[in-house]
Amino acid sequence: MTEQGEDRDIDGEEALFLSNQLCFALHSTTLALGRVYQRVLAPLGLTYTQYLAMLVLWERERVSVKDLGAALILDSGTLTPLLKRLELAGLVERRRDEADERRVLVAPTAQGWSLRQRALEVPHRIMEACGGAGVPLSRLKGDLEALRTALIAVPVAPASGEGA
Repeated sequence: MTEQGEDRDIDGEEALFLSNQLCFALHSTTLALGRVYQRVLAPLGLTYTQYLAMLVLWERERVSVKDLGAALILDSGTLTPLLKRLELAGLVERRRDEADERRVLVAPTAQGWSLRQRALEVPHRIMEACGGAGVPLSRLKGDLEALRTALIAVPVAPASGEGA
C-alpha cells in the first residue's frame, strides 16, 4: 500500500517475498486469531469450527446439513465429523426431514441452547483481544467480506506454464 492507501504492484524478485504476500498476511492473522478463539472457547468445550456451527444453529434454530455447509462454506467431509462430535457432546441432534427423507436437519438440543447463554461473552472477549490493534474492526470485517465475495466470483486460470 502506498501512503495514500492505494495498492501498488511489486516488481521483480520482491513479488515473491513472503512479506509481500496478501495470502500470508491473511493466513498468519487467521492463525493468531484462531489461537485467541481457542483460549476463549476452551471453557465452552467448543472448537472454533464447532462454535461457528452453533452460531448458525442458534440463529436459525433448525437447518439442513446442506444449508449449514453452505453458510459455513464447508464441505460434507468436514461438516459430518464436526456434527457427529457436537451430537456426541449432546449439543445438537440430527434428524431426517419428515417432508423429505433425503434431507437431514440439525437443531440445538436443550443443552446446546443453554450453552448459548455462556457463549454471549465470546464476541466481547474477541473484540477486547483485538481492540489494542488500532484497526477499525467493523471496516476491516466489511472489507474482508467484500474481498471474499469478489474472490468467489473470480474464475481461476492456471498459472503460466501449468498444463504445458
